[in-house]
Amino acid sequence: MIKQDLDSIETKAEFILREATSRFRNVAALWSMGKDSTVMLAIARKAFLGKVPFPVIHIDNSIDFPEAYEFRDSLAKKWRLNLIVAESAIKRNLIGAACCGKNKTEALKTVMAEYGFDALIVSIRRDEHGIRAKERYMSPRDKDFKWDYKNQPAELWDNYTSKLDTDGHVRIHPLLDWNEIDIWRYIKRERIPVNPLYFSNGRQRYRSLGCTHCTTPLKSKAKTVEGIIKELEADKDEERSGRSMDKEREYVMQKLRALGYM
Repeated sequence: MIKQDLDSIETKAEFILREATSRFRNVAALWSMGKDSTVMLAIARKAFLGKVPFPVIHIDNSIDFPEAYEFRDSLAKKWRLNLIVAESAIKRNLIGAACCGKNKTEALKTVMAEYGFDALIVSIRRDEHGIRAKERYMSPRDKDFKWDYKNQPAELWDNYTSKLDTDGHVRIHPLLDWNEIDIWRYIKRERIPVNPLYFSNGRQRYRSLGCTHCTTPLKSKAKTVEGIIKELEADKDEERSGRSMDKEREYVMQKLRALGYM
């Protein structure tokens, strides 16, 4: 796994976050309480003098791990986050899992319409999934949240795309260039708190966190950030292999993201 220069990718992420808040009228960020979105919030605090200047949205289907809710409430208080909790239904649909598929997108649509957000910061990385590799740093969605993945604008020499559809919104992806080991090296360097489920109980841990219905642990003895980094340096398995929705065929994820899935 390639290690990148942390200072360089941090500076770029800070630049993208500042660009987002300067270009758009009403910006929010998604926070899953996972390692990536927590790192994004930590970078925002550095970029904006110790404060996250935009609201933080948690799409809650009520079946996240108890540790996740405890972590959310504790860090939101410590970092003084403007936290918005949007409730998501759990019901069968034709695309994706009932807990974390299209239903979460519908909940996001509702909260964005309620607050009038025109830009949404999302902590996806290109290395997570083949479909996410098609994203841009600033990626427009139409009024129905649809993403035209076949017609993505070029982004050259830090010339990032502004909103194209006045009735839609733009997704901001400050961590697009990062990879999994970068995230953990940054967590170690900056001493960023993370969900305790990432660490082994002596037998297993979670490498990627979703809700209790679609996430399974892996065998691991890594009880520290240093242990996780060493494990990743030797591991060749997919990061999201423990996420049931990602085990579906790739075209399903493409359909979900085209419809606005995170």
